[in-house]
Amino acid sequence: QVQLVESGGGLVQAGGSLRLSCVASGRIFSVGLMGWYRQAPGNQRELVATITNADTTNYADSVKGRFTISRDDAKKSVYLQMNSLEPEDTAVYYCYARLFEIAGGWRNYWGQGTQVTVSS
Repeated sequence: QVQLVESGGGLVQAGGSLRLSCVASGRIFSVGLMGWYRQAPGNQRELVATITNADTTNYADSVKGRFTISRDDAKKSVYLQMNSLEPEDTAVYYCYARLFEIAGGWRNYWGQGTQVTVSS
């Protein structure tokens, strides 16, 4: 069974840092686009950052210069380093990956979400 498992969320004061990790497991042949999205209460899920398998990155304007996305294909993992956190960054963060399964071809997967809370 293919799944994404996130870790690294928590409570931090404004100006602090957190690092989110996400690892894909299961019968995976290849990993395509990976990324992070977030959803705050009452809001729609929004893109935070994505990274292609050529390491091309894309960031939401609100996090540019503060967040850095990276990946390790050997570990089937994606990371999000979050610095200078602001209370507005408080949300549930979801990992996303487009994975090529040995049995089923390309499919989109989401993690279960990890809570990030930034106090002022």
